[in-house]
Amino acid sequence: MDRLGCVPDIWAFNIYLNLLCHENRLELALQVFDRIVEKGRKPDVVTYTILIHGLCKAMRFDAAVEIWREMIDKGISPDNKACTVLVIGLCDGGKVDLAYELTIGVMKGRVEFSNLIFNALISGFCRAGRIDKAQVIKSFMSRNGCEPDLVTYNVLLNYCCDGLLLEEAEKLMKKMERSGMEPDVYSYNQLLKGLCKANRMDKAYLLMMNKMELKGLCDVVSGKGIAPDLVTFTILIKAFLRDGSSDIAKKLLDQMASMGLLPDRIFYTTIVDHLCKTGKIAMAHSVFCDMVEKGIAPDVVSYNALINGLCKASRVSEAMLLYEEMQTRGSYPDEVTFKLIIGGLIREKKLSLACRVWDQMMEKGFTLDRAVCETLINAIHSKDAT
Repeated sequence: MDRLGCVPDIWAFNIYLNLLCHENRLELALQVFDRIVEKGRKPDVVTYTILIHGLCKAMRFDAAVEIWREMIDKGISPDNKACTVLVIGLCDGGKVDLAYELTIGVMKGRVEFSNLIFNALISGFCRAGRIDKAQVIKSFMSRNGCEPDLVTYNVLLNYCCDGLLLEEAEKLMKKMERSGMEPDVYSYNQLLKGLCKANRMDKAYLLMMNKMELKGLCDVVSGKGIAPDLVTFTILIKAFLRDGSSDIAKKLLDQMASMGLLPDRIFYTTIVDHLCKTGKIAMAHSVFCDMVEKGIAPDVVSYNALINGLCKASRVSEAMLLYEEMQTRGSYPDEVTFKLIIGGLIREKKLSLACRVWDQMMEKGFTLDRAVCETLINAIHSKDAT
């Protein structure tokens, strides 16, 4: 277009800038931005928003802030989209204070902020462990005609439950209900997770039975219910298994089946992995066998979970059988499998077998990390080598 003596308008420049930022060609994008001005075109709020978004994605936060300030200095008022891009970008980069300062701190009253902006700030402050500031922003939302939505409450719930601030979490649930907003399955799952983490499994179980819908039957008091999902049952089953209450865990599995919720490979693998990590190897093996009997083929992640448990329990012979079985079933070992098996064999001083598995590993194109490799070599040269 230059050769024809035609200067693109700002709309065309913005399309080109967006393409360059999308492809992470930021240096060229910045050169084009400078050229826009040289050609007598005035960048608009869209131009600046595109650049800020691209720079934040590339984690070039200082440059993004510089572009933002240039936009303000040139008298271009940021809109809700520009504020959203800056806030989300800075919060994702852990710069939540700066995000707050540049938007709500400076632009308050000049821009109508959306829930998306407030929720990003609340999430950022929660991730930084500053629930007090997050609550202040939630109150500020309401005072400025932007009511907290389900996402707002779920972000706060997630933080409170992870931090075992369960009284605060329960207050949030009550506030939601008083405001006419129904908690969704994610809300309940967060509270269940917190209760189980605090070893209050009885309360967690009652929460599911009394507040969450089972097989289409609603809570008789409120007339409303939320259907538990696979995540709900995974949280509860893991907790009861950890507590040694396998009978309740089995009851929950039966409830799942009665609701038509069929456990999938991910569900079984999660349970097997959890049982192995808590030393319940026999139960883990039983769940693994149940998965196979139900016609669900284990993948390499499923096998690795059980192999890891067996090796840590000094049952490497059984782990080796599983290692051989997985290959006959068409699920081939990956780098993790080999490292688990070799590590277990080294601990049991079965060094000849460890070397054979190492050879198989190299034939498949995998390599041992330095630590395991040095451990094996040192074991071979030690006086205890057999």
